Amino acid sequence: MRHPRPAPATGTDDRVTLDEVFFDVVFVLTVTQLADVLKAHLNWVGFGHSALILGLLWYLYTGYAWLNNHLPPRQTTTKLLLFAGMAGFLLSAVALPDALTSGGALFAVGYLIVVAVHLILFLHTNARTGALRLAPYNLGAALLILAAAAFTGPVVPALWAAAVFTQSVLPYLLPRLSWTGVPAAFHLRPAHFVERHGLLVIVALGESVIAIGMGVPADDLAAATATAIALAIPVALWWTYFTDTRPATAALTAAALAARSQMAARTYVFPHFLLLLGVISTVAGLHVVVVRPGEPAPTGAALALGGGVALYLVGVAAVRRALRVPIPPARLAAAVAALAAVALGVTLPVAIQLVTTIAILVLMLVVDARRSTRRGDDVTARSDVERA
Repeated sequence: MRHPRPAPATGTDDRVTLDEVFFDVVFVLTVTQLADVLKAHLNWVGFGHSALILGLLWYLYTGYAWLNNHLPPRQTTTKLLLFAGMAGFLLSAVALPDALTSGGALFAVGYLIVVAVHLILFLHTNARTGALRLAPYNLGAALLILAAAAFTGPVVPALWAAAVFTQSVLPYLLPRLSWTGVPAAFHLRPAHFVERHGLLVIVALGESVIAIGMGVPADDLAAATATAIALAIPVALWWTYFTDTRPATAALTAAALAARSQMAARTYVFPHFLLLLGVISTVAGLHVVVVRPGEPAPTGAALALGGGVALYLVGVAAVRRALRVPIPPARLAAAVAALAAVALGVTLPVAIQLVTTIAILVLMLVVDARRSTRRGDDVTARSDVERA
């Protein structure tokens, strides 16, 4: 097999390719499936399982974003292997509802494919040193998931937790033996990296709109009205996220090579995990809200809605903190207010919680806009760095 050569880090290669967008669409099936699973189990156990599964899969998705940042899928061999990675993610997503029970074997096979393809392609980039240090942790996690398929009961989530720990925490505890000890081995292209994650967020929020509308009775005027109103929440979340993309590109561009890799890891791994977990939780709660808007919601549904919005805003705040960009106070205040609105959802018609949450988000965006106009937004300051 001809080894793909690293693409240059300038020009059109700073743009995300259509193959990568297609990859993201396949991955986002994971988000849709997790929202369905959580909707069926709106309790702390269901939330914990969703967080565990997303933690495992999200870490590998970020791995593919790093991979394609170094190796855009422009050659036929690279594209075919990337499609194989998509197939692995698809198998895992299909098996996801029963991943911790009867579907564990299928999930594990799909996940092993995802890990293997990622490592094979990464070894053919100019980040080979980092890829070699990455391999033991990813393969170790895949083997733990494969082992979990052979068991039932409490040992299964324990093995999954061990896999997540091995993959995403252990490398930071052993920097001399992991990729975290050689950050300069990765040659990050900021514009591509920021755009790739932004497109994923767009796809995830778009899929959330589909998930909200699925199953809503067409002849129920109240439910249809609530569905239309509910659209304001993903729109507001989208608006909030894309306020920060320009300062993200500027901050990464201004950083030295090794510091850039470390900043990217701090920005796009855990904070975006929180952000996506917030999307999943919000979708699960909204689906219950739009089906029965005139009744009080079960505690789990109301908490999923308010907690999901709060988690998303905390994730966005964590992104800004990692980039060393000031966090608007309105963001954190809105997160607290969204959680407080849960009390409305469980005691009054849940539509009141929905409208209140939308009002909180709109007020947050208005305050942010006024603050930007009055003081000069940090985006402008960062843009000066980018132009320099």
